[in-house]
Amino acid sequence: MGFKQRMQQVLASRAEIEADEEREQSARAVGCTPMANLSDRSRATVSGVLRSVTLRPREGVPALEAELYDGTGSLDLVWLGRREIHGVEPGRRLRAEGLVCEVDGRRTLFNPRYELAPRPGE
Repeated sequence: MGFKQRMQQVLASRAEIEADEEREQSARAVGCTPMANLSDRSRATVSGVLRSVTLRPREGVPALEAELYDGTGSLDLVWLGRREIHGVEPGRRLRAEGLVCEVDGRRTLFNPRYELAPRPGE
């Protein structure tokens, strides 16, 4: 590692360091598309860490919403008709697959297929 790279690491903000680490982890997921490269109305498989999980009803129907982050961007995952899903919680890594659509300016997957990554020690 050169002097310039070491100085960049020393001067990098906490958010930049976390984004770099998340990009590296998500890049290891085979067959996944970086969120920065997603296009509207396309099928995609993504991988990342859940930043938040919220119960937010949509038009009177319960909906569990989660923000998935991979270091290049974020994506909303929405499970309609669900109040909770065991294991879907902030800080958990997962892989999701579905049709990307744009809702209120945010990329969203509705009722995605998902696979929870095992936690260390599981």
